[in-house]
Amino acid sequence: MTRLVLDLTKTIDENAAAYFEKAKRAKKKVDGAEKALNESMRKLHELETKKEKNTLEKSKQQKIKERKREWYEKFRWFVSSGGFLVIGGRDATSNEITIKKHTSPNDLVFHTDMAGSPFFVVKNEQGEIGAKTREEAADATCTFSRAWKLGLHTSSVFYVSPEQVSKKTKAGEYMGKGAFMIYGKTNYITNKIDLAVGVTRQQQIMAGPIDAVKANSEKYVILQQGSEKASAIAKYIQHKLGGSIDEIIRALPSGGFSVKKS
Repeated sequence: MTRLVLDLTKTIDENAAAYFEKAKRAKKKVDGAEKALNESMRKLHELETKKEKNTLEKSKQQKIKERKREWYEKFRWFVSSGGFLVIGGRDATSNEITIKKHTSPNDLVFHTDMAGSPFFVVKNEQGEIGAKTREEAADATCTFSRAWKLGLHTSSVFYVSPEQVSKKTKAGEYMGKGAFMIYGKTNYITNKIDLAVGVTRQQQIMAGPIDAVKANSEKYVILQQGSEKASAIAKYIQHKLGGSIDEIIRALPSGGFSVKKS
């Protein structure tokens, strides 16, 4: 039972007013305590959500680390929208290996007239290589050549059959590591700078032409030439897609970047 203590020196109205003020102060304390409790609960929920997110991210990273790497991941690579594996050299050494060890008679070899260009090979284990896959291979050859760094939007890309690519030279000439002679007719093909980075269903970081990445990734980021460094863009991509920073940087061409807003 609540006890009321009255001040006999005050009137009934004055006593009532005093109790009213006490009640107001008590209510403010209750409201303040309730507000503080709600704020604490909100912060606790945020911390729990962040912890769950970090745990999930660590789990994803662990799965990526534990995933068995495919042989072609040593090279530049993507799977075309038509389902063909396309591999390319990263430097003179991997250019050499790509042509000498990973090229078969039914494949197509892509290159540019520009010095320092990678060789790209469309691996053919399915039959005829369609026009769309040839277009994507040409775009990749342009994108990962010096054209990206120089700010060019296209390059002189051609394709040939593997038997047209050789180390054989005229007497007194020498072909350096990663360089080859092209014999016979070359097929020049329209191309453009064309790049997206996505995460495949096998949790691989794949960089290649936009349509190819779209066909093989649930999430992706479209890139264009710009002024951002590879490290900054890689952090952005990791935030959006997950994956390893080092693996993302390794997948990018040489030069500056910006994110294409769609």
